[in-house]
Amino acid sequence: MSRRAWMDLGTEVFLRAVDRLDDAQLSGPSALPGWTRRHVIAHVHGNAEALRRLLSWAATGVEQRMYAGPRQRAEEIESASALPARTLRTLVAQSAHDLADDMDRLPEQAWNALVVTARGRTVPAAEIVWMRTREVTVHAVDLANGVGFADLPEEVNAALIADALDTHAKGGEAAAGLAAWLTGRNAQPPALGPWL
Repeated sequence: MSRRAWMDLGTEVFLRAVDRLDDAQLSGPSALPGWTRRHVIAHVHGNAEALRRLLSWAATGVEQRMYAGPRQRAEEIESASALPARTLRTLVAQSAHDLADDMDRLPEQAWNALVVTARGRTVPAAEIVWMRTREVTVHAVDLANGVGFADLPEEVNAALIADALDTHAKGGEAAAGLAAWLTGRNAQPPALGPWL
């Protein structure tokens, strides 16, 4: 399965999970501390729009960052999370569709263009597909509505593990504890900070 197929499947899983929630359940807690399901949905919508900005940058060469800064991201999430349920559902589905369309139209050579992620990493535009896959799959689980990691393809879980390990391995003291646990030298996993 290609990374694009992972993204499309993850998007379908996420949107189905949203559709299974009634309007009252949208305001219920997610698996993320301090966020309702509305916040998760608003974030996934905002992420699609932010990644569309990176695709535009790759296509045109005109710099467009995902967000002007952390404040913009937070404000967009709060604003969208307060929208009427029907509007929020429409937005998250439409932005996912628009992102996929933008990817379909991106010229082949533009996938090699360098863009900068919200975390400040410079990556080729081809990385955007994985960035979106990571968002929709992990946040489908975060909706706390019956989707678990066991519902994702094995190769997606393997890629998520590799991505999380890469991030945590650069984290100083946690890296040593993680190495000890993963190599069977310690029975308890180390305390890890947030990854995504």
